[in-house]
Amino acid sequence: MKKLYLYIVLSALFFGSMEVALKLAGGALDPFQITFLRFLIGGLLLTPFAAHERRGMRAAGGEPLTPRLWLWVAFLGAVNVPFCMIFFQLGVLHSNAATAAVIFSCNPVFTMFFAHALTPDDKMNRRKALALAIGIAGLVFMIRPWDLQPGNTFLGAALSLAAAAVFALYGVLNAKTLVRVGTFTQTASSFVIGALILLALLPPLGRPIFAGFTDNLPILVYTSVVVTGGGYLFYFLALKKSSPSTAAIVFFLKPVIAPVFAVLVLAEQITWNMYCGIALILAASYILLFRKK
Repeated sequence: MKKLYLYIVLSALFFGSMEVALKLAGGALDPFQITFLRFLIGGLLLTPFAAHERRGMRAAGGEPLTPRLWLWVAFLGAVNVPFCMIFFQLGVLHSNAATAAVIFSCNPVFTMFFAHALTPDDKMNRRKALALAIGIAGLVFMIRPWDLQPGNTFLGAALSLAAAAVFALYGVLNAKTLVRVGTFTQTASSFVIGALILLALLPPLGRPIFAGFTDNLPILVYTSVVVTGGGYLFYFLALKKSSPSTAAIVFFLKPVIAPVFAVLVLAEQITWNMYCGIALILAASYILLFRKK
């Protein structure tokens, strides 16, 4: 269990800095371009670990990667990179970093729904329903839809919410084959394949590919290696050791962490409603983490 908690905390920290990093990168690079680059680099970074993992799985008599499994991994990449992460990047550009982080963090609401519908062992119960209700209340307080803060837009909120729903589906679908394919293998392969699918769309859409790459190398390295590679890796390690609903705790902790990065780096303000939201989200996380209590 200690490893599970470590994976959750590390993933939450890396994901908590994601909106700030993408906000900075989005000011210099095209949103489609930065999405392609960070998932291509993040996927390639994880490829050596994936190769080592597959050698170990073959030695232990693990299941070979059949064309059907490869097709499934390609489908996962297509769901995540060209759709979910494009919605997310555009949502970040049309909102404050802290707000986009909070909205995206409501994906456990959708995760509970998809897990209940698509998996036999991760059904909804009273404890989860209570945690979700408290978590949703916290998100509403932090977003404050009745009086949007300067820098936020309804378009940004809608795009971030769409990204949250698609990411929840992506997480639940990943859990179906994570053990069979391997954590590193499935993550790295879906990243690279998804990035290549997006690459094929860039020229028809008139989007740049490598323009400005060298001028923005530090932020690209951070978003690709730390946020994308590290954040997803620890998230899926948590998913492998638990369930989609438990791994989704990462996104209950993320709204607590992301505003801190937004204040320190972007000088955004934390208002009274955000403090209320943080308290409620922490309560929801506690209910999900400590089942006996």
